[in-house]
Amino acid sequence: MGGKYRITGDKYPRMRRPRRRSKLVLAATASVVALGLAGWGTLQLIDVFTGGDKQASAADRTADCPSARPSAPAKVLPKPAKITVNVYNATPRGGLAKAAADELKKRGFTIGKVGNATAAYDKKVPGTALLLGAPAAVNGTLPVLGTQLADAATKTDARKGADIDLIIGTKFKAFSTPQAAATALTALTKPAPAPSSC
Repeated sequence: MGGKYRITGDKYPRMRRPRRRSKLVLAATASVVALGLAGWGTLQLIDVFTGGDKQASAADRTADCPSARPSAPAKVLPKPAKITVNVYNATPRGGLAKAAADELKKRGFTIGKVGNATAAYDKKVPGTALLLGAPAAVNGTLPVLGTQLADAATKTDARKGADIDLIIGTKFKAFSTPQAAATALTALTKPAPAPSSC
């Protein structure tokens, strides 16, 4: 080149460096990641405040959890015919022990002694009845007899025999209906479900 455009000397015009595209790409990528994280965080906050995550996890646990299984086989209780019941009247009403004994006999129980309550219990049973037996009877004969009187109290003493006492209280009116007694007995024999581990 000649004329006024001729380059002379050892100095050259300063030229701009070419732009590095890698910086632009890095900046764009960082922006996309930041926006993605912000969106994800927003969704997490919404789930926390609306309980969406809990509902989903509860549904997942219900789906994965097998149905409750009995922890033990059905409880075996003695039949009424195997239970000897002594019936005592602790009320001022006459003939109540005999009438109660007759009704229990109709329902299949074996009847032992029938009469008035001892001085320790005479007119001292404020409820419908008191069921009295040995400690071993708590999980067997006493609950079976208790199905006949829903509100009867239960107590143990030091006796050795298997017979149990029904001491009729002042609020006694009638036994449970046979249907209600049968339902209560069925509920006693059902095994308790195993605690859920889900």
